[in-house]
Formats: sequence, structure tokens, C-alpha cells
Amino acid sequence: MSTQPKTNPITWLVKYFKEAKEEVAKISWPSRNTTVRYSIVVIVLCLVLAVFFAGFDWILSFGLQKLIALKK
Repeated sequence: MSTQPKTNPITWLVKYFKEAKEEVAKISWPSRNTTVRYSIVVIVLCLVLAVFFAGFDWILSFGLQKLIALKK
């Protein structure tokens, strides 16, 4: 059995939110410019990867079609 005393759920919830608020106040939030810059980097990287995988898929598809054509 647990040796911790039972606490009132309302008291526990209030304490939880108070501590959460204190922890959020300690966070070092990035500036707007930093957020925009990182967002652009993520979008560009996603586009580059999409083009890379589309090209890779096209090459594999083309190669497979040529192999199938050799079989016929």
C-alpha cells in the first residue's frame, strides 16, 4: 500500500497548474525572427526532399519499366 497521504483532487489540480505556470515562465522562447527563419529552413528542406524522392521514384520506375520491356 502507498504510504503517501491522500490529497484532495481539487487541491492537487490547483497545485499542478500553479507549478506548470511557474515552469512555463522559465522557458526561453525564440524570437519572431528566429521562428520565421527556422520555419523557412524546414519548408525548403521538405521541398528539397520531396523533389529528391520524386526523382528517385521516377528513376526506379523507369528502370523497372525497362526491365519489364526486356522480359517481353
